[in-house]
Amino acid sequence: MTGDAASGETIREAVAVLARGGLVAFPTETVYGLGADASNETAVRRVFSVKGRPADHPLIVHLARVEQLADWAQRVPEAAWRLAEAFWPGPLTLVLPRAPQVLDVVTGGQESVGIRVPSHPVAQALLQAFGGGIAGPSANRFGRVSPTTAEHVRAELGREVDLVLEGGQSQVGIESTIVDLSSERPALLRPGIIGSERIAAVLGTALHAPDRASPRASGMLASHYAPRTPTRLVLPGRLERELAAAATARTGVLARRRPPPDRGNLCWVQGADDVAAYAHDLYANLRALDGAGCARILVEAVPDDPAWDAVRDRLARAAVPLPE
Repeated sequence: MTGDAASGETIREAVAVLARGGLVAFPTETVYGLGADASNETAVRRVFSVKGRPADHPLIVHLARVEQLADWAQRVPEAAWRLAEAFWPGPLTLVLPRAPQVLDVVTGGQESVGIRVPSHPVAQALLQAFGGGIAGPSANRFGRVSPTTAEHVRAELGREVDLVLEGGQSQVGIESTIVDLSSERPALLRPGIIGSERIAAVLGTALHAPDRASPRASGMLASHYAPRTPTRLVLPGRLERELAAAATARTGVLARRRPPPDRGNLCWVQGADDVAAYAHDLYANLRALDGAGCARILVEAVPDDPAWDAVRDRLARAAVPLPE
């Protein structure tokens, strides 16, 4: 079922679906989420079932307002308040010590919980009307390319979602930055469009890399965001050699350059030079190539520059096959 996101009636219907334990796909500025009432264990377990998500892989709880943090986190350090003031609503997730009432199924059994206040107006309208937390991983099969339009959600999950809210194409296009503040050492668990340098400037200290003691979080597995078509990263200087070796096999290409005059067996998508535009289009481009009937996809590596950290992270994981 699809709803008109601009309609107050549709938002009320979405709230009713959540209240009775249903699933609502909703747009955020990052990607579309598969939402369930975060306080309803049966509903949250259905999210895991629909996605095929491992039970120990924690979910992010979406809230309407920063003031709700204390309902979900047992201890909110000063660093969290500073980051919330600087970046919320927006594409930043904070991992904090969980409050006692937070469900184990939401946290993957961990003593921490990921929390975000999204900025998308449809997400905000839904969260404000619902009043509570919405557990919302990306609205796709686990490990596959994340959805950035309502049509992506419908194509992949179909009738397994009770209601899909329309909200246009996601503005950011890749998932939120995740910062762990559950211990004394702030750590970057997942890079995003809000870079580590901006976060460090607010905190007054550099972010650490995750270690064995860091909590699990979305997007930390070796394979994630992966097309079904075998995908490889190729250095810019080697792309022509790889294409020459492709012979007659139909090959998908994502590169930040124009296609050759004679495309032959190539299905070529030109990515943007600007990092924000490249990120915005990344998952739509991967989905287009994945559906083009290619034997493989070659992705030209992006610049080795801090501004491209989040995109490089997504591409590196997309190029690792999902385990059978």
